[in-house]
Amino acid sequence: MSELPVRPDDLRALATLFTPGVVADPYPAYARWRTERPVARPRERLYVISRFADCEAVLADPAFGRAAEDDARLGPGQARSDGPNARSMLRLNPPDHTRLRRMVSRAFTPARVRELAPRVESLTGELLDAAPGGAPTGPVGRFDLISGLAQPLPVAVISELLGIPAEDRPRLVAWSEALARALDPGFLIADEERQRMRTARDEFAGYLRELLPSRRRSPGDDLISALIGVYDSGGPLTEDELIGMCMLLLIAGHETTRSLIGGAVLALLRNPAELGALLADPSLVEQAVEEALRYDPPVQVLSRFALRAAEVAGVTIAPGSFVVMLVGAANRDAALCADAGHFSVRREGRRHLAFGHGIHFCLGAPLARLEAAIALRRLLPLLPRLRIAGEPQWRPNIVLRGLEHLWLEEAAPASGP
Repeated sequence: MSELPVRPDDLRALATLFTPGVVADPYPAYARWRTERPVARPRERLYVISRFADCEAVLADPAFGRAAEDDARLGPGQARSDGPNARSMLRLNPPDHTRLRRMVSRAFTPARVRELAPRVESLTGELLDAAPGGAPTGPVGRFDLISGLAQPLPVAVISELLGIPAEDRPRLVAWSEALARALDPGFLIADEERQRMRTARDEFAGYLRELLPSRRRSPGDDLISALIGVYDSGGPLTEDELIGMCMLLLIAGHETTRSLIGGAVLALLRNPAELGALLADPSLVEQAVEEALRYDPPVQVLSRFALRAAEVAGVTIAPGSFVVMLVGAANRDAALCADAGHFSVRREGRRHLAFGHGIHFCLGAPLARLEAAIALRRLLPLLPRLRIAGEPQWRPNIVLRGLEHLWLEEAAPASGP
């Protein structure tokens, strides 16, 4: 193993990835990282990797885990704003991570998710019927795919799964959007925005605490009621962990699926040949979802903490160091698949890091795949008649990257001979 020298220029290059101009299309910059600095050390205790094999290896290696303050800072004194409760399994190592994950894993098994398919179909149909041009044969009006479908669908699904009343979902969305930003590097977040995050966290947690007594008196067939039952029976769950678990599931349960649906539709409309292939063979929908996950993953950056001495690509990683993985770069590594920079609905396989890897692999992956596949199937008859209206608008988030708006309108009819 070798010691990699610190290169301050790499820190400046890393910071450029988080600028608004790059967020809309970070992939050329990612390609330069893979080629020029596949393993970088921008400063002490910080490493950045961008190749698929290296990222996959770190995520699978028990030498890497979560730190007490899991924050790969890019500048001195720039601690991350508080996000979801620190006792959520997102920030824990075994055995606590294992204990909490086991409590909710049965709600997200492929078999349990398949049982949700009819409800997801129903919700998707309701949302599209309410959108301009939702009927396949009617006139298509200008509408925003994100606010019309990509956001409300996963919000409704995860809310019903946990037992959140429909009238409370707008507050849930506002809190989640504020807290999703908290995953980004601290130097990007102004004090005013940081305070909004803390307020959202406190209000979100307060709402859930107020919900517990009523759910305790009248339990339902939902995940919050099940977790309360574990807590009340003296099971291995504290109230803080219960609240943190609910916050995490509610945020993660819709933020990434929203971005997946938006990104998949954007890729199809920007690649007419691939849309044509999908129209010719709708059985490729699941492959199209996997390709969207690989091609433009909703989670662009992951980080791990070196719990002990380790090695990455022959480089020594000292204990107490952070490793930042550029997932968006890794998923387009030519070593992963041929023509990795091209979107192809006929690409087979599920080998990508969109849902992570190892013990923190996303619990909600089967549900996200189901929702995206159903949404694409319902949209497919409409897409040939649609075009992107103006420039897609991206959210400022770096880690949880996704579209703020994707306006669509009826395409001009093809001219005759």
